[in-house]
Amino acid sequence: MTNVTADLMMSLDGFIAGPNAGVGNPGGDGGEALHAWMAELASWRERQGLSGGAHNRDSELVGEWFDATGAVVMGRTMFDSGEKYWGDNPPFRTPVFILTHRPRPVEVKQGGTTYTFVTDGIHSALDQARAAAGTRNVDIAGGAATVQQFLRAGLLDELQLHVLPVLFGEGLRLFDHLGVLHQELEPLRVVRTPNATHLKYRLVKPPTA
Repeated sequence: MTNVTADLMMSLDGFIAGPNAGVGNPGGDGGEALHAWMAELASWRERQGLSGGAHNRDSELVGEWFDATGAVVMGRTMFDSGEKYWGDNPPFRTPVFILTHRPRPVEVKQGGTTYTFVTDGIHSALDQARAAAGTRNVDIAGGAATVQQFLRAGLLDELQLHVLPVLFGEGLRLFDHLGVLHQELEPLRVVRTPNATHLKYRLVKPPTA
């Protein structure tokens, strides 16, 4: 069954990027504190075309996320921030659907990644991503505004947060701009490692009439 997921790094005080986040500075000032732990994991390095790395519980969880994902949806700001860095052989290895107001032709990259630019909203992007993912998950990669859109629309099935032992004080919060939202979450898993606390939730859907 295809689930719609979001898997994000977060500071203990709820920020997924530091101050001044944007194109050219996607993690914001100090944002490397949220992502540095992944750089030496074997599963992460393999996705970057690198050898070696640590085989530990963190690496298993990241590898599980990669293996379960059959398509990705992201916002245009995230794409613009990462396109040059990801290069001709991006780490996704799945179809990627980019929400945008600026259309571009479909781009086919190495390793199974394709970029499709979707100009008619999140429901269209999700429908296309579901069709591409088959029985695997659709991952809502970010940024925050994109995940917030899916939360407000009730379209997320699972949320995994990797909570890092750092305080930012200011920056980009994941759970801002949600309006009036009462969303119950069912805890599925808590994993504590020296690097992070990994929290996985299922979003409880309201009963249908």
